[in-house]
Amino acid sequence: MELSATKGQIAEAIEKAFDVNVLRVRTVTTTGKVKRRGAKRVSVALPKKKKAIVTLKEGQSISLFDVQK
Repeated sequence: MELSATKGQIAEAIEKAFDVNVLRVRTVTTTGKVKRRGAKRVSVALPKKKKAIVTLKEGQSISLFDVQK
């Protein structure tokens, strides 16, 4: 997800892509971390990430995320 995306833009994109009604969007932006990798233990800066938690209208779901019981 793009870091500059607003909650409104996220809701609009989800509604268009999956044909559902979005009631609420909550976002979490995680900070980029510095990790050490490789045999020489070189420091690598990992980028920031943005996650979106989307609440849909009752009775609706996104088939991509349905879990078989």
